[in-house]
Amino acid sequence: MEVKNVFKELKSDLPASIVVFFVAVPLCLGIALASGAPLFAGIIAGIVGGIVVGIGSGSPLGVSGPAAGLAVIVLTSIAAIGSWSAFLLAVVLAGIIQLIMGFAKAGFIAYFFPSSVIKGMLTGIGLLIILKQIPHALGYDKDAEGDLSYFQTDGGTTLSSISNAFNTLTHGAVLISIIAITILILWDKVLIKKHKIFQLIQGPIVVIILGIVMNYMYQAGVLNFSLAEDQVVRLPVANNLTEFFSFFTFPDFSAITNFKVWEVAIVLAIVASLETLLCVEATDKMDPQKRVTPTNRELKAQGLGNMLSGMIGGLPITQVIVRSTANITFGGKTKMSTILHGVFLLISAITIAGVLNMIPLSSLAAILIMVGYKLAKPALFKQMYKLGWEQFIPFTATVVGILATDLLKGITIGILFGIFYTLRHSYRNSHHMKESITTEEGQEVHHLVLAEEVSFFNKANVIKELDEIPANSKVIIDFSKSKSVAYDVLELIKDYETNAKTKNITVEKIKFTEPAYLQST
Repeated sequence: MEVKNVFKELKSDLPASIVVFFVAVPLCLGIALASGAPLFAGIIAGIVGGIVVGIGSGSPLGVSGPAAGLAVIVLTSIAAIGSWSAFLLAVVLAGIIQLIMGFAKAGFIAYFFPSSVIKGMLTGIGLLIILKQIPHALGYDKDAEGDLSYFQTDGGTTLSSISNAFNTLTHGAVLISIIAITILILWDKVLIKKHKIFQLIQGPIVVIILGIVMNYMYQAGVLNFSLAEDQVVRLPVANNLTEFFSFFTFPDFSAITNFKVWEVAIVLAIVASLETLLCVEATDKMDPQKRVTPTNRELKAQGLGNMLSGMIGGLPITQVIVRSTANITFGGKTKMSTILHGVFLLISAITIAGVLNMIPLSSLAAILIMVGYKLAKPALFKQMYKLGWEQFIPFTATVVGILATDLLKGITIGILFGIFYTLRHSYRNSHHMKESITTEEGQEVHHLVLAEEVSFFNKANVIKELDEIPANSKVIIDFSKSKSVAYDVLELIKDYETNAKTKNITVEKIKFTEPAYLQST
């Protein structure tokens, strides 16, 4: 990344990085809480994800840090391994495995995710962000930020949290949310078009500052409202550098012989790599410049990030869609935005944790609700519907799957629907039948042209076509366009030749070389 290019886009990257920083703080803490890990472990992962992975990655807009999709795995793994320090060793090993995957060029997996599923993932995440942030906007903050599963760790669900939020409104939080959303809409629709100053100073930054001021006014009694401790950011406060470094934990290398540590490391490496590659595809699609991230380099960068995060007491890292979307939404242009957000996390954790703890979660909820809306605009559903069922069904299945389960399960559901349509397409396009002709002798001639690739899925379709050819006819089976014909199909054609004699059907094959394995059957 050339220095001149960094400074060229700094006017866009700096304000975007500040917004991502404010969004990242509660998400890092919330995911740590949901993971059953020390709160500071989330901040460490955010710092490493921003600075180390940001520098090593080839993704211009992707932001890395602790991921909601790993929270349940981390929670159960810590209990299974028996100690936090031994779990950190699993994170280090997972990073090594990812590094190996990068050098082995395993990043090609990213190109197998259907476009409809990626768009469904973005839309599902957008709707999920809105649903998950409604309780925080209303002052119900019993659920940790960053919990993206429908069934939550506290036994509730996404919908039950919303119901509880309406039953236990905090008027101070609601007032902040309403003002914040009004400012963001006004900024986006009106002010940003009026003057360049409104492009340089992002609406979310104003919302955060206003939230801190209103919270201070609540505490000072100027406004007759209040916010509870769990309704603001709760960053661990270090009084000096010594205390700050005491938050760091080191892995227990004596656990290297523990089979469970290796098992967790492999699971973390696979799941973290899949989440990263999915996010890479999604961010590349959202990139206005349509740049393509080198996936193998991304796996290497994530591997280095996880190795370092595990070494100093951080959670496992992936590229994360919520922060990446916020980065794109609020004007990030290069990966300098990602790096700066990591620098801000580091500086703030050392110096201004007390000020950050004045930020109301309802202010951040308003920002994330706007991010969610931009991901899940109603026009996208209409656009996907116009593309036909082959695109719309996997898209919708992914959205519903993510809302009803979690990110990875939702993606899996969408891919299964995508595979169904791929197989269906393959089944229906195994061959085509030219128009039959009648010779001077009165014999019907049917010409069956096989496709370039004919798999065993096409067997039923081909045999159905051959069975419909009437007796006393001639059939030409044309292999001239075929590069690969499955054994099952070749076998049925050979059997058909034998059976055709009983119906007085003549079979002619064009450009067919009989494989050796069929000659003896």
